[in-house]
Amino acid sequence: MKTLRWIHGLMVLVAAAVAGPAMAAPQPGDKPAAGILKKEGRKKAPARKKKPVQPLKQAQLLVELPDSCNTPDGMALLPNGDIILSVPNFNDKKAPPLLMKITRDNRLEEFYRLPKNPDTGRMGPMGIVAGPGGDLYLADNQIFHDPDGKPMLFGKSRLARIAVKHGKPVEVIPVVTGFNVSNAVAIHAGYVYVSETILQPNSQPLVSGVFRFKLGEEGIQLRQPLKDDPHLIATILTYNKEIPFGADGMTFDHAGNLYVGNFADGTLHRIEFDESGKVKSNRIFARAPFMKSCDGIWFDARTEKIYVADSLANAVQMVSLDGTVQTLAQDPDNDGSGGRLDQPCEVLVRDGEVIVSNMDFPVPGGVNKTFDKPYTLSRIRLD
Repeated sequence: MKTLRWIHGLMVLVAAAVAGPAMAAPQPGDKPAAGILKKEGRKKAPARKKKPVQPLKQAQLLVELPDSCNTPDGMALLPNGDIILSVPNFNDKKAPPLLMKITRDNRLEEFYRLPKNPDTGRMGPMGIVAGPGGDLYLADNQIFHDPDGKPMLFGKSRLARIAVKHGKPVEVIPVVTGFNVSNAVAIHAGYVYVSETILQPNSQPLVSGVFRFKLGEEGIQLRQPLKDDPHLIATILTYNKEIPFGADGMTFDHAGNLYVGNFADGTLHRIEFDESGKVKSNRIFARAPFMKSCDGIWFDARTEKIYVADSLANAVQMVSLDGTVQTLAQDPDNDGSGGRLDQPCEVLVRDGEVIVSNMDFPVPGGVNKTFDKPYTLSRIRLD
């Protein structure tokens, strides 16, 4: 089916894999993540039947999206409580890519019908964040838009700025070009961060990474190969051979630590900085057998939790700052009606609720098997 073509392309790349570069993050297992127990003793304990993880909450419907929004993805929370939703419409490209607004009282409005990408004729809006001046920073992921119909298009993805005046979008301004897969976008302390999900396409394990740019810099062309670009501040390794998708969601905690989700391995990484802003550590922070993937993530200062869109498990996980993981909400395979989770890809917290974007973009090994209506955003009450 159409929605699986990109995975087929990724598998082709993995089949031709070569050894990964030296510039990769420490391998999983170098140091156990907090909350993960080491195996001790020589005697093998008798096998126990694992109890299924019981979710703490049940997802409910926030809004049902129109047919023009068949693939919701990233979300930006505005200061007034409105949400800007990126809609790449990868599932059915008859619908153009656009941005939608969900007001604080949950009214749905079309915000911006995006112009054409100059190289491919179609933008691929994914991660999105509001800048300090009111403009929006958007990842334009071109991996699925090869003009010749090839499974993968590398080197054409971008970071763009959407100029906003009086609350209305005005134009799209290229900030950085030359990504393979520009995915999540985060802003912190005068810098904009972008996750690159496939830094080295033929690497095994897959190498992905995080780039950092000063706010205000524009017209940047990344150096090729990407691993040699000076804006690259950290790399992450992915060992899942079935789904070679690495660095994905990003969020900062109140101490300025950066968290990055490793999509296919289901691990949450923490990157710490010294006083000069240089990376001083890059380690796996949290993992759990039931956390199958780390897509979009969000740190909530009130609860001091990191919420994780676990796309493969069709769940939203909740990670404490000691690294322990709990399942906040989870659903079996379904069509998303009633607000049930339907392959969550992004989360944010607004007014005591976790808002969930359901991408419904089937991936091999995931709970979700079919792209179908309705197209929805869910909500999970925290109180």
